[in-house]
Amino acid sequence: MGTNVQPCRIVRCAVVGHVEWVESVLVDRAPGAGQIAHGTADWSEPAGGGTVAAAQLLKLAGACDFFTALGEDELGRRSAARIAELGIAADIEWFGSTRRAFVQVDANGERTITTVGAKLRRRRLPSMDVYGAVFFVAGEPDALRAARAARFLSATPRELPTLLEGGVHLDLLVGSGTDPGERYEEGLDVALVVRTEGVRGGTADGHRYEPAAPQGPIVDTYGAGDSFAAGLTFALGRGDALDDALALAARAGAAVITGKGPYTAQLVAAG
Repeated sequence: MGTNVQPCRIVRCAVVGHVEWVESVLVDRAPGAGQIAHGTADWSEPAGGGTVAAAQLLKLAGACDFFTALGEDELGRRSAARIAELGIAADIEWFGSTRRAFVQVDANGERTITTVGAKLRRRRLPSMDVYGAVFFVAGEPDALRAARAARFLSATPRELPTLLEGGVHLDLLVGSGTDPGERYEEGLDVALVVRTEGVRGGTADGHRYEPAAPQGPIVDTYGAGDSFAAGLTFALGRGDALDDALALAARAGAAVITGKGPYTAQLVAAG
């Protein structure tokens, strides 16, 4: 059961992003070169930044439309079925092969991720002007341009080449300030840049914000950054002040790490 927040003002939300079929295992430690780790539990489900963000927005906004792409294969079909079980309304383009990922979670809850295969990016979108907030996690430039019709558009710097080619105005760019794969310096038309630093909090346009303390032991850090970004998109998209939005997002990032996998402990709005 996820941590609760107060009932929310209504904002219609969507995510444009990718899916990975993730196989996770709890290990005694992350092995070094030539070493062996011993696992105690394992689980498999669709995840990746797009799915995790959509699940978090669903819990905060009450609904979330997920525009994604899946391979025409067994993992694609299993992913679609599980996404539906999570309550996420998915609009799927079917092509290629579903990407996989292997995750090791050590005794401290830290995760190591290996991806296999190309990221499937959404190519086309319907009209997006009905959405109050859209988080663009992955997609082709034409999809990004279509997503700009939303009132509020956020994105992750993981897709920097697409963002540069798409050339649209972003209301928010949010990503890790410590992951080289999410490094951003300049070149985008963006109103607000937020860089996360895990337990140290992070910065919003260079000004520091404080982290939130987890409400329980750290079990699995997978999904913390994506849940934070989704929470921030939701809060700013509905019109929260920046400090309030950052506080809610920090709580979302802190909540998810207290559960196994990315979905069991995400922050939820009280009914």
